[in-house]
Amino acid sequence: MKFEDLYNLYKNQVYNLALHYVQNAEDAEEITQDVFISVHQSLDSFREQSAISTWIHRITINKSLDYIKSKQRKKRFGFIFSIFSEDAKTVKFEKPEFNHPGVQLENKEALAQLFKHINQLPDNQKTALILSKIEQKSQIEIAEIMNLSTKAVESLIQRAKKNLLKNISDNEGK
Repeated sequence: MKFEDLYNLYKNQVYNLALHYVQNAEDAEEITQDVFISVHQSLDSFREQSAISTWIHRITINKSLDYIKSKQRKKRFGFIFSIFSEDAKTVKFEKPEFNHPGVQLENKEALAQLFKHINQLPDNQKTALILSKIEQKSQIEIAEIMNLSTKAVESLIQRAKKNLLKNISDNEGK
């Protein structure tokens, strides 16, 4: 399959999956670009051991998680810099705005809270939950994407739900 065909076929799926991870349209666009650069560079080495959609989903998940980790490192570095900087008053750190284009204004705050709790989950639980509940993938598809058994996926989803409910209930009064 030609790269252009792959791009046209999967660009919306990649963007939406990335958006579920970063909850910001601009960041999701950046991740989508990174994913398709990787796909383009690696297309010749794709071994067809799995479906191409599975391969693209894996790349998207990895790029999304890497992007989140990179932003967290930058925040920590910026904070440390501000401690030791004489000009620390000019350094400002703002929480990124929850900017999901599919969310109506009245639901934005509630969904931002939910994603705040989802983002606290371990990466593998977060991935399983997003693929299952938001992307509506079957456990078999999730197992293939995450390179796990279906039992492991089922367990991850159950632990994710349990931890999500715990996070929400622990923070209700705050």
